[in-house]
Amino acid sequence: MGAVKNGATVKAMIALVLATLFWAGNYVVGGIAVKSISPLDLTWLRWTLAAIPLIALAHFVEKPDWRLALRSWRRLLILAALGVAGYVLLLYTALEYTSALSASLINAANPAVMAVLAAIILRDRLGWRVIAGLALGLFGVLLVITNGALTSLFSMRFNLGDLLMLAAILVWSFYTIIGRKLAVPPITGTAIQVTIVAVALAPFAIAGGVSWPTETSVAVSVIFIAIFPSIGAYVLWNLALKQISPTSAGLYLNLITVFTVIISVALGAQLTLPQAIGGLVVFAGVALSSLKPRKPALA
Repeated sequence: MGAVKNGATVKAMIALVLATLFWAGNYVVGGIAVKSISPLDLTWLRWTLAAIPLIALAHFVEKPDWRLALRSWRRLLILAALGVAGYVLLLYTALEYTSALSASLINAANPAVMAVLAAIILRDRLGWRVIAGLALGLFGVLLVITNGALTSLFSMRFNLGDLLMLAAILVWSFYTIIGRKLAVPPITGTAIQVTIVAVALAPFAIAGGVSWPTETSVAVSVIFIAIFPSIGAYVLWNLALKQISPTSAGLYLNLITVFTVIISVALGAQLTLPQAIGGLVVFAGVALSSLKPRKPALA
């Protein structure tokens, strides 16, 4: 039984790493897209494209009892409003006023916010490994963002985008904690939430004159966002929450910043030594908080 549980935990950890990788792509690509399309239009197009594939995936993979799943409509509605609509709208609006890297710096506070809320709401225990992992991960993210010049943090000024990003991480923390108790298969739950948001935002998007982007680069960006950050990341995140607590899962959000840097390098940016060291520190923090000490063997 222990081997099976450990195997499930490893799969959940891999799922969280992939989810954060896809979300890092959303920061970079979304930051480019909002220069040509409004946050509301981008959010609606994203979820409208993702809704049908998610429903089909849930139907053929999980084979759910849709009527039974819909009995949890109240919790699903709250989750849809928080993580699928609220967080995404806040993020894209923030990216209109701040850079992807600045947004990812604010996102570094998410694990701490999530851990504190989980301790209050779910009464999760904050052991020394979790606390040390939080501190180590945050330190690594700060190294990445400041390029080793940590003193520059004291001269930073928060703009509207930074404040919206703070609101976004608070919303996402509640989404993760509430989603932990959802008694619906993860892909099915995600599909229902996405469908709710796509339908609810349709009147506002249509009234605003939403249309498919005419620029090829923007259209490709919307398709990318619909497939990877939308379908892939949300399914993987909710799958992982069945095996890992919100506090531990929240620590992985620091990887978004690291992956954002990696994607930027792939697009031509130069990676410095402090950024590379910071990335390794983030991974070390995630590993420290996630790995549990071995229990002594019984004689």
